[in-house]
Amino acid sequence: MANALVIVESPAKAKTLQRYLGKDFEVRASVGHVRDLPVKELGVDIEHDFTPKYVTIRGKGKVLGELKKAAQRADAVYLAPDPDREGEAIAWHIAETLKPVGKPIHRALFHELTKKAILAALANATEINQHLFEAQQARRILDRLVGYKLSPLLWEKVRRGLSAGRVQSVAVRMICEREEEIRRFVPEEYWTIAVTAEGKTPPPVILQLDRIDGKKERIPDEAAARAICDDLASLALVVDKVEKKEKKRHPLPPFITSTMQMDANRKLRFSAKKTMSLAQRLYEGVELGKEGPTGLITYMRTDSTRINDEALAAVRSFIGESYGKDYLPGRPNRFKSSKSAQDAHEAIRPTDVNRTPEAVAPFLDKDLLALYTLIWKRFVASQMAPARFDQTTVLVSAGRYRLRATGSILRFPGFLTLYQVAEEEGKGKQEDQPLPDLGVGEELRLVKVEPSQHFTQPPPRYTEASLVKALEENGVGRPSTYASILSTIVDKEYVRLEQRRFYPTELGMLINELLVNHFPSIIDVEFTAAMEEELDRIAAGQISWQEVLRRFYGPFERLLAEARQNMRSVKRSVTPTDIPCDKCGGRMVVRWGKMGEFLACERYPACRNTMDFERREDGAIVPKPRPAPEPSGETCEKCGKPMVYRHGRYGRFLACSGYPACKNIRAESTGVACPEEGCGGEIVRKVSKRGKVFYGCNRFPDCRLVLWDKPVPTPCPNCGRPFMVEKTTKAKGAHLWCPACKHRQDAA
Repeated sequence: MANALVIVESPAKAKTLQRYLGKDFEVRASVGHVRDLPVKELGVDIEHDFTPKYVTIRGKGKVLGELKKAAQRADAVYLAPDPDREGEAIAWHIAETLKPVGKPIHRALFHELTKKAILAALANATEINQHLFEAQQARRILDRLVGYKLSPLLWEKVRRGLSAGRVQSVAVRMICEREEEIRRFVPEEYWTIAVTAEGKTPPPVILQLDRIDGKKERIPDEAAARAICDDLASLALVVDKVEKKEKKRHPLPPFITSTMQMDANRKLRFSAKKTMSLAQRLYEGVELGKEGPTGLITYMRTDSTRINDEALAAVRSFIGESYGKDYLPGRPNRFKSSKSAQDAHEAIRPTDVNRTPEAVAPFLDKDLLALYTLIWKRFVASQMAPARFDQTTVLVSAGRYRLRATGSILRFPGFLTLYQVAEEEGKGKQEDQPLPDLGVGEELRLVKVEPSQHFTQPPPRYTEASLVKALEENGVGRPSTYASILSTIVDKEYVRLEQRRFYPTELGMLINELLVNHFPSIIDVEFTAAMEEELDRIAAGQISWQEVLRRFYGPFERLLAEARQNMRSVKRSVTPTDIPCDKCGGRMVVRWGKMGEFLACERYPACRNTMDFERREDGAIVPKPRPAPEPSGETCEKCGKPMVYRHGRYGRFLACSGYPACKNIRAESTGVACPEEGCGGEIVRKVSKRGKVFYGCNRFPDCRLVLWDKPVPTPCPNCGRPFMVEKTTKAKGAHLWCPACKHRQDAA
């Protein structure tokens, strides 16, 4: 019989713990949350001080039953879900379920999964942190109130299936407002002037015009630039000042959640969601051959740059032995955490600095290794000596003009040996150049003067990295929520991620406009940040969770009542146009549907003609002509007339040429037989309710095969599979790919 039961969230974490704890412990996994608010009702009793109604999550009844049986066999129970608010909530709900068993229940916090840390956490186990649980409960109820009250309003005014979220709507607002800034932006022309000159010794030096009459002046147009160039061509160039100094570049702190997501996005092109999923696996444990499942990094949801003394000593020893004393600072580098940091966990670091990326490479897949390498290098580099540069600045006078050139030479790489800093968007690195040995008073020979035209640029659209940074800087969300915020707004189709940039969709712009107009104080960056601070105060035991909900709900309910009365009904709105209907001669009007705005005949339902359109920058509506029907070579099985390919709002489809007398339509065939054994069906092109193209068996629902890439009847030459699929990637372009053996070949 096990002496103690340890309950964690994931099976992977349970496997790692079991290896370290041995036969005296039974380790079980809850597989995430076990209880939550009900799915199909509000689940919050507003009249009785926001009392929540918790129910067992579907499928978790069996898990809880097994945990109860395991608790009955044990002398004590240790609840060890992740050490954060969500983990505390999971522990609280499990404890509530296990109370009738009557065994001692403790809370253990594992910040890293090493034997020493695990045993220390069990030895120092405490009680469940009620305040931390209440902070999670308040967040959950707040999100439920906003979601369950706002979403039906959007269903009524726009269309069913839409949703609004307390934090996600603020993120959408930030993206929409950035898009509006870009649309309003009017570029301004300006010019720069580069002067190439020679001194007594090579190489030539390229100088930039820096001052005119001692002031920074914008050169507005070509005429002004040419006049300055002509002026400079007749003036003597004299070296005014040569300044040489040593510059140091200090290492960055080890990762916190946000900086890990930012760097993984910039350097590895990983989404925040993917980064957190990989980090979770590294934390919970990876099979390392004979070592078995091993936790490779510390807990990955943190806002603190703190490192414990033991880890500091280990990394300093590693640096001294691996790189030499010159790379080791005289004392450890210390980094300040942000004012809002909760400091509950250390920074993200490897659990053992001696477990280098090269050592674990044979056991990790490509993406896991890439993220582990990034974390390992950032941590080790954070405790290395700064890089040192010799920087030279040359100032040259030419009459009323001052010219400038800067060059630097790396004298000692320091931490840059290991970790190159990813430049932030919009902060381009100044171009350095090798400078000749110049002396003050030396006259330079003019080689050429070159004017260059430029235009001011609008603010850049958010990337995942820059949006995470903006959310963090504005206090919106917490380290544990950034990834889910970003994935949710894309999944809801309020924004799209295109070429690594966020663009608001038409639907996103509409929903944002409605919410900002009617809930300006709720869908607000400052309000959301203040609410995060209130949740922190609940966690610290400084305020009750009910008080926070009371203060929120009163104003929210009033805004909700006003919005029900005053918010415009988009789905009922009709905007007339002068565009004639090409079917019946009526006029087309703009309506709103599942896929956004479209043109429809004013005589609907008598005339069901629709068409897509584009809206020009001046607001003019330009209809998109629908392609003429294309012959298919197939015959309608209902009336015998030819079947043709038509184009609708959801793409191409097969329809009878006898429409409207015969309304037979058919899914477009791919010519590929369904690969499911004994099915006998055929894979056809389909379109989802949201307009996404996919491929499935024509025997649905008897056969539920689904493919997201188009199958083609080309057998795989490697494994003999009867079909391959078409894929297009940036790296490979259009190609054929076998889902079975991963063979790739050029498309025909």
